[in-house]
Amino acid sequence: MKEWFQKQRPQAVLGLAFDGTHVEAVVVRRDGHAAGIAQTAAGTFSADPAKADPVVLGVELKAMLDAAEIRERRCVVALPASWVLSLQSMLPELSDEDTRGLLQLEAENGFPFPPEALGIAVSRSQAAGGPVYATQLAVPLEQIAKVGSMLRAARLTPMSFTLGIAASQLPGKTGGSGGGVVALFVGARDVALLAVAGGGIAALRTLEPAVQGEGAEAQVPADRVGRELRVTTGQLPPTLRDSLRGLRIFGTGAAADRLAAELAPRAEALGLEVERVVAFAPGELGLKVPVSAPVGAAMAVATRYLAGTATGLEFLPPQVSAWQQFAGKHSSGKLMLAAKVGGAVVAAVSLAFIVQQVRLTMLRSEWSGMAPKVRELETLQQQIKRYRPWFDDSVRSLGILRRMTEAFPENGDVTAKTIEIRESGQVICSATAKDRVAMNRTLAKLRATPDIAELQLEQSPGEAPVQFNFNFRWAAGPSRP
Repeated sequence: MKEWFQKQRPQAVLGLAFDGTHVEAVVVRRDGHAAGIAQTAAGTFSADPAKADPVVLGVELKAMLDAAEIRERRCVVALPASWVLSLQSMLPELSDEDTRGLLQLEAENGFPFPPEALGIAVSRSQAAGGPVYATQLAVPLEQIAKVGSMLRAARLTPMSFTLGIAASQLPGKTGGSGGGVVALFVGARDVALLAVAGGGIAALRTLEPAVQGEGAEAQVPADRVGRELRVTTGQLPPTLRDSLRGLRIFGTGAAADRLAAELAPRAEALGLEVERVVAFAPGELGLKVPVSAPVGAAMAVATRYLAGTATGLEFLPPQVSAWQQFAGKHSSGKLMLAAKVGGAVVAAVSLAFIVQQVRLTMLRSEWSGMAPKVRELETLQQQIKRYRPWFDDSVRSLGILRRMTEAFPENGDVTAKTIEIRESGQVICSATAKDRVAMNRTLAKLRATPDIAELQLEQSPGEAPVQFNFNFRWAAGPSRP
């Protein structure tokens, strides 16, 4: 069966990659165990695909392909790294069902959108002798729907939506004794940082905008990238961080060359060997590609699709055929199944009610026996609070939370994910903003608060939404009851 599906895989496909308003297209054709470039095209959209009308951009994309005489309709899409939200969790030893429940709970608490509004893919990492970590990568379904509408307007048939950075640096190739790799992808306006270790994705960050200037004058601030590299590797779990061995830099032009040269001393201090990737190694994408093949996301996703070496990160919504829709609506056993399910639900509710009543009766009996001792303990606790004036009831924490609540907007444009209050008065907060304007407005209010001092923004990847971290020192002394 697997061989049959491999035979049905097309021999040619169109790879598409978006980088801001820039779009790159490559038609890759398979010939045995090799892949060749049939056609290429590049252009610029009139607006950012994340914000513009997808139908208008679809017409522009079709015009670009027609001008390059590209007739291939089947396509695979490399989604931009700036669209991706990431969340890492350590996995205890659980069953598959419990693990799925744990990841869903982590997604509900960690992402700024409900899980049903996201397309989520999971990448697992485990270094030798260490625990298992899962990195959840999420793309808003609204963005995915826009890409689908744009492709339909361009009369293209999507076969896969994946991450171009993961296709260029496949996580599975770094597991085991080979060590981990940090990959930097220098784009037209930003730099994406991908850490792969233990056979999976350990971290994903986007520095936006990190590219200054255009064309030959484009520059990437190496100090900012180096600082992000140091912070990201420092935040990795120790077992994954210790497995990192190399720093691979992807991208075309002088900006990527200059970044590789300027980052060499910083990378060496972190124990990473710098490699400037100017061509894909033989077999790195699953098929042998020409040395002159462009080192880009469009080439990577198209070649991997033809080779059948997927990244394991798929965001294309499942396609439901017309026959499946008809069968679901007119199934002969549908009503009978609904009746059986309804009866089972009624029986389960009745049984649960009986069990609850029995349990409540037993608990009331237990409470009657322990009630005198409980009242005695409550009296002792009240006396302790009364005669120990140094007792700290976390009033300082409440004051900090009150000041932060007053600074955050009431309309929900900025939400706090985690708040850490240390004994020294240092406060560390991880938050999500609708856009950078909302983030800057909130930070300005915090800086204007009398009790808040030395507020610093640590990092703020992404554009809309923006995930950012900041810290400050609580200048007011701890309150006493």
